[in-house]
Amino acid sequence: MREIVLDTETTGVEALGGDRVVEIGCVELVNHCPTGRSFHQYINPERPMSEGAFKVHGLSDAFLAPQPVFAAIADEFAAFIDGARLVIHNAAFDVGFLNMEFQRVGRPPIEPSLVVDTLSMARRKHPGASNSLDALCTRYGIDNSRRTRHGALLDAEILAEVYIELIGGKQASLGLGAGEAGGTGLAPVRIERPQRLRPLAPRLDEAAIAAHEAFIRSLGKNQLWRGYLGITEDA
Repeated sequence: MREIVLDTETTGVEALGGDRVVEIGCVELVNHCPTGRSFHQYINPERPMSEGAFKVHGLSDAFLAPQPVFAAIADEFAAFIDGARLVIHNAAFDVGFLNMEFQRVGRPPIEPSLVVDTLSMARRKHPGASNSLDALCTRYGIDNSRRTRHGALLDAEILAEVYIELIGGKQASLGLGAGEAGGTGLAPVRIERPQRLRPLAPRLDEAAIAAHEAFIRSLGKNQLWRGYLGITEDA
């Protein structure tokens, strides 16, 4: 199963009021394991940045001016997320902005059935608690010290770790250790199986065992089964 963990940064909070996307960050998961593939793009919003948004992510008008407009990266972005389930924290916000951008370039909107909202998941799992991305990092022991400001790709990487915890933790991964081919750095999981205190009684009686051995002997001395029964003399 292919999933894309996604985050955006914007010029403000009003998608319907003309605010635009200025950054997209995506991380690919396959069967809940990071593949190493990502998509990251800064975008010229073709409008000024609001003061409130600048305080959140620090992306200035001067920095964004030479970046491509959304129309120039729409095809590449759409191809990256095509067919995947989208994992987003507070999905209504990001999807609302992305659908407005897709509408401007004549592309269809994101299908709601393909969206997983981790904020809703967290609220169901931890009712009454703070479920911001930072709060979830603290709850699950995820290092978010690099997150001095919001950034779409960094937030997507952190959200991918949070998402794995929300669906059951790292035991859902392949458990490959560091240095192994395709390893994720997670230690292998050893499953200890309890031993029976008393062995099960054999189901074959002595007569059945003797009859089976006689049958094997009748097959000739070159039969593989003779070795399993410990028959070494000639037939």
